[in-house]
Amino acid sequence: MRIAVASQNFRTVTGHAGKTRRFLIFEATPDQPAKEVGRLDMPKEMSLHEFRGAGEHPLFAMDAIIAGSAGPGFIRRMAAQGVIACTTSETDPVVAACALAEGKLPAALPDIHDHAAGGHGCSCA
Repeated sequence: MRIAVASQNFRTVTGHAGKTRRFLIFEATPDQPAKEVGRLDMPKEMSLHEFRGAGEHPLFAMDAIIAGSAGPGFIRRMAAQGVIACTTSETDPVVAACALAEGKLPAALPDIHDHAAGGHGCSCA
């Protein structure tokens, strides 16, 4: 299983999967824990939020993507490519990849919005 973990700093799991440009790539097998096998460091136009290319995208080659948060559009777009998009409260990329491979990835915490504080840019209704 190839797993991409959103990580803008290559140290912690990042939210906003569609805008993330850096991912740690893990490979997991049933008899081995997930191990890092590569990194993606893409230009802004390759973030899924910006990518409108008709060709392949490196994330489309993954089996799963883990991020701290992901919108419904990102989740649908990944599903259309056969990629599972997962959100989690886990902050350690290695722990998150291992947990996903074991079927024990903790879910993301609920997203709390304070719309009274004034436009934070979310797309919720």
